[in-house]
This record gives sequence, C-alpha cells and structure tokens, in this order.
Amino acid sequence: MYDIAIIGAGPAGASAALFTAKAGKKTLLIDNDKGMTRRAWFENFYGIMEIGGPEMVELGEKQAQKFGAELVRDKAVDIQKKGDAFQIQTENGQYEAKYVILATGAITDVAEKIGIRTKPGTEPRIKTVLDVDINGKTNIDGIWAAGTCAGVSVHAIITAGDGAKVAINVISEINGERYVDHDVLKA
Repeated sequence: MYDIAIIGAGPAGASAALFTAKAGKKTLLIDNDKGMTRRAWFENFYGIMEIGGPEMVELGEKQAQKFGAELVRDKAVDIQKKGDAFQIQTENGQYEAKYVILATGAITDVAEKIGIRTKPGTEPRIKTVLDVDINGKTNIDGIWAAGTCAGVSVHAIITAGDGAKVAINVISEINGERYVDHDVLKA
C-alpha cells in the first residue's frame, strides 16, 4: 500500500510527488500522458530559460522518481474508500493508498463521480474546479487536490507551487507536525 497516490503528473502532480517521495512517503504517481502541459511552450517559468511542455513533464517525473516515487502510465477511472485506505481503479490495474492528491488539470470527471464538491472555474476554458479549502482538502477526508483542478491559475509555475503546498500539507497531517523541506547548498 502507498502512503500517497497522486493522480496527474503535470507540474502540480509531479511537484507534489517530488515533495512526498523526498519526505520518505511511499508515493505513487498515476498519469495518462495526456495533460495540457504537453502542448505548451514555456519562457515564463522561474529558473528555466525556455522549455517545451513534453520536456518539462519528463523532467518533473524524473525528479519525483529520483526520490523514489513510482510512476504508472494509466488512467484513473474510480476511487473508493476501503477501510482506512483508498482503492484507485485504473483502466489496467488497481492500487491502494492512505491519501490521494488529485492533480488532474482541467479534468474533474473522476472527482465528480466520487462526490467531491465542485464550483465554477474562473480561468478561461476551465468550466469546473474542485471545491477545496486553503490547504487543498476536498470534502472527502483523505482526498486533496492541487493545481488547475483545484481552482488555481493554469500557469505551470503556479500549479507547480500549489502541488508543493498541498504535498507539504498532506505530509504535515501524516506526521502530526508541520513539515519543512529545506536543502542546504553543498560546499
């Protein structure tokens, strides 16, 4: 069983996976390889002069995997509470995790199917988003959301930051105290 399953490996999901895996949490990253970031070009992402969306997604996935996140190429189709965990059904398999972070971009169908509250989106072309609190919690205890599906701006740098924020909040809840991850410059 995984500590945390993250559905969506765009900037929000991969960033969340990077933080959760680096914190020592057994992390599963599920992605169907069809996110909107794959169609983008970036010249407005801090620390990167320019990069294509496919390369950015690949880099984010590799960063998460460097710290131990497991990446599965598949599409999540259902999530059900089973005891003290969630069972995530994909088109080709089934996984269990204690916590779930949804980072599904503009897609909210699985979240709506399982009863997560939604509200109208405010970004152009984003009609519906998940109704989350300031920490990223949904109305279903143990399921969190980050990035565009959680109502933040579609800009990749903003969704990446939101993914990190939500991951830190989940890690803090698991640990029972505020978690901080600061690396120190190597001499």
